Amino acid sequence: MNHWQFSITPLLTVSLLCLGLLASYFSWRIWVQNGRSRRILLLEGFRWLIMLLLLVTLLRPERVKLIEWEEEPAVVVLNDLSGSMNTRDVFSTNSVITRGAWVSQMLQNKIFSPLEANSRVLTSGFGTPPEVAEGDTASWVEGTDLNEALESAMRRESNLKAVVLLSDGDWNLGDSPTLAASMYRNRGIPIFTVEVGQDTPLPDIELESVSAPSYGLLGEQISLPFQVFNRMSVDQTMVVRLMDGDQEVAQKEIQVAGLSDIQETLVWSPQEMGERSLRLVLPIQPGEALEDNNTKDFTVNVRMETLKVLVIDSYPRWEYRYLRNALERDPGVEMDCLLFHPQVGMGGGNRYLSNFPDSKDLIAPYDVIFLGDVGVEPGQLSKEDAELIKGLVEQQAAGLVLMPGRKGHHASWVGSPLEDLIPVQFDLNQPEGTGLQSESRLALTRLGSGHWLTRFDLSAERNTELWRQLPGFYWSTSVEKSRPGSEVLAVHDSLRNNWGRMPLLVIRPHGTGKVLFMGTDSAWRWRRGVEDLYHYRFWSQVVRWMAHQRHLSGNEGIRLTLTPEKPEVGQRIYLNAMVLDRSGYPLQEGRVQATLTTPQGRIESLEMEAEEGGWGVFRSTIQAREAGLHAIQIQCSEQDRLLDTRLEILRPVVEKIGQPSRGDVLQEIARIARGQAVNTGSIQDLINQIIVLPEPRPVEWRFRLWAHPAWGSVLLLLLAIYWIARKYYGMV
Repeated sequence: MNHWQFSITPLLTVSLLCLGLLASYFSWRIWVQNGRSRRILLLEGFRWLIMLLLLVTLLRPERVKLIEWEEEPAVVVLNDLSGSMNTRDVFSTNSVITRGAWVSQMLQNKIFSPLEANSRVLTSGFGTPPEVAEGDTASWVEGTDLNEALESAMRRESNLKAVVLLSDGDWNLGDSPTLAASMYRNRGIPIFTVEVGQDTPLPDIELESVSAPSYGLLGEQISLPFQVFNRMSVDQTMVVRLMDGDQEVAQKEIQVAGLSDIQETLVWSPQEMGERSLRLVLPIQPGEALEDNNTKDFTVNVRMETLKVLVIDSYPRWEYRYLRNALERDPGVEMDCLLFHPQVGMGGGNRYLSNFPDSKDLIAPYDVIFLGDVGVEPGQLSKEDAELIKGLVEQQAAGLVLMPGRKGHHASWVGSPLEDLIPVQFDLNQPEGTGLQSESRLALTRLGSGHWLTRFDLSAERNTELWRQLPGFYWSTSVEKSRPGSEVLAVHDSLRNNWGRMPLLVIRPHGTGKVLFMGTDSAWRWRRGVEDLYHYRFWSQVVRWMAHQRHLSGNEGIRLTLTPEKPEVGQRIYLNAMVLDRSGYPLQEGRVQATLTTPQGRIESLEMEAEEGGWGVFRSTIQAREAGLHAIQIQCSEQDRLLDTRLEILRPVVEKIGQPSRGDVLQEIARIARGQAVNTGSIQDLINQIIVLPEPRPVEWRFRLWAHPAWGSVLLLLLAIYWIARKYYGMV
């Protein structure tokens, strides 16, 4: 059906009639004034024609074409398949099932079949994890984009009668779904929403997650952080148990406030080596609606490792003596000492070195180096020695502990190869440090109160109180501020400067390794009244924390570090292989190949590139495209070096299970699109409303002549011809 349409109003009609009459009058006057010439009559007639066309344009003429639908209208049912639909809070036949299971039941029962009498019913899912093709570098975040789901339904179906949205209303990707709802309203297509789930959580205790390390050392303490949600209205006190098979190996009592969550840590000391399959168990509380989310299974590889430590100092000060004794008694540490005594000469005795290990192959075995009150100056460390220390940290993922003293030798670190590693900026006007008459203490920062290095108690509040009770110090290094990229764990409890409290316990990553700065020389005083309780534990934690990355996986002559240790899908993973040749020296030249096998069996081979510096480090990167347990093989056939290890890639947790449904979002979508929002108990009423909906209106196609560029060009051309003619006849 085709017809022309004009925008005619009484006022516009009168105005156009007056303009037409006025134009006709002026044309008649011009014709009379020019002697009633025939040429002038034709020219004025041409002008009146242009005026007529302009008057018609003001009426906004449009050619309207109505296109009738040849196929039945479609009703699209959008099924939310995202992770939040795994929340169990829907009651069905006297049992509690997941939201997704309820939707599946409805679709299997063909509840929407009555709509097929006069419509095409199309079911479409959304919110599933994307399929990642090999070589794809897109973002692999699993989430819910309600706006895109609604817009895609409109793009796919032109003859759309209505949309039914089965969802919990949770969205965490894309634009607000109200934008799509507005588009539906403009086209006269209603959206009917069904809230699947409860807007208030069921009474439940849930063990949300357990963050287990990749490996642990036999007999050492392993921290297992975990998170517990209490969706009950009252506080709950319970005992969390760690099970190794049928045997309980650790436990901890926790208290979780009502309708809140808590982060806690359970400490376990493994007594058997190997891959341990563990389970963290929460007891079932009275009144819990769900009883099968109180456990988490995970694995920890328990190994026997001996960490090599080198302690370097100039004077046998108290800090040096007690640190040396603590490390010497640690069964998991093999310690060497190097003492530059200015008056006596090089220190000697058990585990003392006669000189600095001045080659890459000699220094490479050390996992952690303690650098005390010793400088880069004649009679102590040379610049070549400092360069080796820097390379060990930067290339070999080793740890460096900086422990300045009252002699002020640390000032010589500035301007040496060690300068880039220092986590703080020294006050070089006071190289001998700052001494006070009254006793001062280390005050933990917010980061330090919960950091593994400074943890003497599992409770953050109790841990902070223990640090307040530790014996203090009377001297500290003069520090201006921490450097960018550093993390401050503790500050001076009284001294301040222009940048705030003076940082005294600071950590900083450098290359593949870590650096720790300790700004006092009195940690040995922590032994007062408790012997080695805190002093031994602190330095033991320091050594193991700094050496952790170096011992993630290794074999004879080859070691692999991964950054990050627990990667997520979509992240880039950096592989650093440290390879020795058959003689035990860092490999200078050779071919090192990495092979990655995904859980689906896809194999990716990588040629690792040698890093400059001669440390035997070979690097490569991979893109984490698939969640699950991956197999990694590092091979150097020329030197008979082979390492097989595993890497678990996690999927980013965007979808939260156990959250209340978002009925407010669904109601707003339905309100804007002029549909209706119902819950699971009223879905039949919704179907009855859709049945009686009118058929979609025919598609209306409009050709707006008045706004078309070609029409404007024609009018402009006619006006140009008219004015040229007037010029030609001498009327201008």
